[in-house]
Amino acid sequence: MYKYTYTKATTGGLFNGKQNHREIIDNYSKAGWRFVTAIPTESTSHGRVLEFDLIFEKEEE
Repeated sequence: MYKYTYTKATTGGLFNGKQNHREIIDNYSKAGWRFVTAIPTESTSHGRVLEFDLIFEKEEE
């Protein structure tokens, strides 16, 4: 059986905004979590994604 965790990530501003998804994925990977997918959770009226949930899994001990 697996357990899951969900972490919010941001895409940053329109021009070179702060993006944190790579750092989050690297940190969770070092802690033994496997990246599964990203689900958009907030977007503009034009469809540009602003925030998304990163989903990680780890086998329960």
